Amino acid sequence: MTTSPLRFIRRGEPVSLGNVPPERTLLEVLREDLACTGTKEGCGEGDCGACTVVLGEAHCGDDGRERIKYRAINSCIRLAHSVDGMALWTVEDLAEDDGTLHPAQEALVQCHGSQCGFCTPGFVMSLFGMYQNHVAPTLGASCASAPPAPANPISRELAQEELSGNLCRCTGYRPILDAAQQMALLPPARVDETDLLSKLKQLKTAGRGHPADSTYISPPTLAALLAARAAHPGAQLVAGCTDVGLWVTKMHKQFGQVLDVTQARELRRIERYPHHIAIGAAVTLTDAFATLVADRPQLKTFTNRFAGLPVRNSGTLGGNVANGSPIGDSMPLLIALGANVVLMSVRGHRELPLEQLYTGYRQNVMAPDEVLAWIKVPLPVKGEQLKAYKISKRYDDDISAVCLVVSLTVEHGKVTRASLGAGGVSATPVRAVKTEAVLRGAPWTLATAQAATAALRAEFQPISDMRASAAYRSEVLGNLMQRFWLENQGLQQINLERFALEESAS
Repeated sequence: MTTSPLRFIRRGEPVSLGNVPPERTLLEVLREDLACTGTKEGCGEGDCGACTVVLGEAHCGDDGRERIKYRAINSCIRLAHSVDGMALWTVEDLAEDDGTLHPAQEALVQCHGSQCGFCTPGFVMSLFGMYQNHVAPTLGASCASAPPAPANPISRELAQEELSGNLCRCTGYRPILDAAQQMALLPPARVDETDLLSKLKQLKTAGRGHPADSTYISPPTLAALLAARAAHPGAQLVAGCTDVGLWVTKMHKQFGQVLDVTQARELRRIERYPHHIAIGAAVTLTDAFATLVADRPQLKTFTNRFAGLPVRNSGTLGGNVANGSPIGDSMPLLIALGANVVLMSVRGHRELPLEQLYTGYRQNVMAPDEVLAWIKVPLPVKGEQLKAYKISKRYDDDISAVCLVVSLTVEHGKVTRASLGAGGVSATPVRAVKTEAVLRGAPWTLATAQAATAALRAEFQPISDMRASAAYRSEVLGNLMQRFWLENQGLQQINLERFALEESAS
């Protein structure tokens, strides 16, 4: 097998690196091969954000115009070859040649947002991504003469959301959040997207690497992906690398061959039909969650609490589902929503309810030549009452100890439909079928809610681990059903989702 060159655009110029092993991380390439030591290695698992860099890809907007889509990602758990054909920015790339700082850097200086400085490069890059996505679109055609837009496009809430994947032990975050809002008030900076789009096209025209006999294969079409899966059933599948990257950094795994699904153009789409949406396996968690929230706005806080933004920008919904972690948050949600998965191979396709995908701990029914291609999510039904609960030691950027998603339809005082997905209480994400049976057809009363609470606590036999004891998990699972009832009856202020920091300070 061959090792194809890794090619990307950096500082406006193409970079080509040969002999990059398939399991080598982007952070290793940056620090050890390119001497970009501004990008720091912290946790090695996508939690701290010190390794944050920004990727850019050509993207066709709703208006049909091609633009650059910017994503801040964790380089420590991103396989290097997965950025082939993209643009890349590190903290060394932002200042002008004369030393003038980018607004993301200057704002952090002015607001005293750095102390020990170790986390600072990661914060700068998250701020740069925020600037490109929210501030740059408000600038005039000539950033040298156009002043910043009068309205600051970055609110405090947005800054908190988009910096959730960066941790700091020194500053207390307030000055960093100040810097996020300060950026739009500084002299503007802008990427020459016309030139960059041209160079990305040239890179693509020159021929993407990763042919079918490569150690790292990233087929551009679904047909090519299925053919590669049939030809290389032993290759390690990746769809964003956020979990496989951990196998590399924490378990020191090596792979003879990697098959990356994220460049198959069909699987990068979200398609809307009269009764459901179909989310391709290569759609990022950020984009998939945005689509779900558009239909069900009450899910916004829950989806924002799925790791930090850099993880959601790399990870895919298909990868999260196929991985099947019992503490993955997307599966209980999708189970409660009644989602199906579509498995495909060169032999054809089959569709099944998501919860039937799993046979045991991180095991599933997929054949060696199959890939998970689509996730089909029903649109909201009339009268749907939906709540998603995540219990974790840390509110933001943490893994669940318990997850429960409840979807009910109540008509004329009676539960006509009940769908519950749970995580952290079994070897796989699960549907609470016994509890659903207790609810379905029963009057929606306190007695029914209490019966459902008892059924939930008895339905599963969770384990004890570092995140929670078995007894705690069972108790909390029932408590969440009680919370659903109380909130359904109009009780407020019993959920951190409704906690307002400004109010607490008075």
